[in-house]
Amino acid sequence: MITGDGSSTIHIPEWNEQYHSKHGALQEAKHVFIHTGLIPYLTNFKKNEICILEIGFGTGLNALVTWEEVLFKNTSINYTGIEAYPVEQAEVEKLNFVEVIKDPEAESFFKDIHASIWEKEVKITPNFRLTKQKKFFQDIEDEELYDLIYFDAFGARVQPELWTVEIFKKMFNALKPNGVLVTYAAKGSVRRAMLEVGFGVERLPGPPGKREMLRATKII
Repeated sequence: MITGDGSSTIHIPEWNEQYHSKHGALQEAKHVFIHTGLIPYLTNFKKNEICILEIGFGTGLNALVTWEEVLFKNTSINYTGIEAYPVEQAEVEKLNFVEVIKDPEAESFFKDIHASIWEKEVKITPNFRLTKQKKFFQDIEDEELYDLIYFDAFGARVQPELWTVEIFKKMFNALKPNGVLVTYAAKGSVRRAMLEVGFGVERLPGPPGKREMLRATKII
């Protein structure tokens, strides 16, 4: 389906749920994960390499907008995308992100991230390395590997088990000290789960169509 900003997303009829906001897939990705996550982190810490974990690799949109943001920056991205149910290639080919972004290099990057093999680090561009892992979020056992987490799981309405204290404890453990997690979600139960595991949590203005979102920091 086409969302409010002209970019596409995938609709799941049985859940009445989309992979992205119906108000605008591209602008949601940029607002939540780039303008509220990556850019502030780069501004605060000025690292030459950022390790990012994406919870819900899905369509690859968040990886695409991350690459676009650092294309002309002196920053390398080491990107890990977790996905238990990879999107089918036939569905990927129907997505119009490349056309909407209008960057001549975007088509090659988008094809390459979806063509890259799973369970192995692949150098997509000189400053973007990608590792796709096919597994359930509950199976993540990483310890202090990531600077930034894009938490982009399906909403708590349809998958409440992904927004629990147990899951956010795994996220807390996976982050380096002062690491940051950003998500489009703003439910009180999600915020309380984050607080319970030790995150410092901020409520921030959400993307179009959503009043608020959350940003959590591992303060050590």
